Amino acid sequence: MAARSQYEELARQLSAIGAVKREMGRLLPQDCPPASAGVLTLLDRHGEMRMSQLAELLAIDMSVTSRHVAHVADRGWIAREPDPADKRSRLLRLTPSGKELLTELSERYAQSLARYLDDWSDADVGHLVELLARLRTSFGDCRTRAHHDSTTRTPAG
Repeated sequence: MAARSQYEELARQLSAIGAVKREMGRLLPQDCPPASAGVLTLLDRHGEMRMSQLAELLAIDMSVTSRHVAHVADRGWIAREPDPADKRSRLLRLTPSGKELLTELSERYAQSLARYLDDWSDADVGHLVELLARLRTSFGDCRTRAHHDSTTRTPAG
């Protein structure tokens, strides 16, 4: 197990990742905030889904999800179609223009990372990818864990 000082430094480094995320966010078009890119990415990764599933994947309230969905739908990046299984519900799916935007964003991100990490070896980049994937796996589904922790905590603890 790592020393406490290593965990403290890791916490500082993870906190500083916010600056990297903000810089990457500057690559997004003016009308595509990070939350919109997140909606598009999840629809691309998981396919069509109901808004409730999207809200769960985003780990945000339905009202906030609804605003994000309206934003991307107004730009034609997603379609909202009646759910054949439940006509009261809508299925969200990525449109061709949404897929185009994601392709463009992926290219921008890759170019930017290549520029910022141009002095890194391929092995270093690969190692970072492996370690970040391992970190995400170690944390698992944080939404489930946070809910479980909040329901099992005692008032004193």
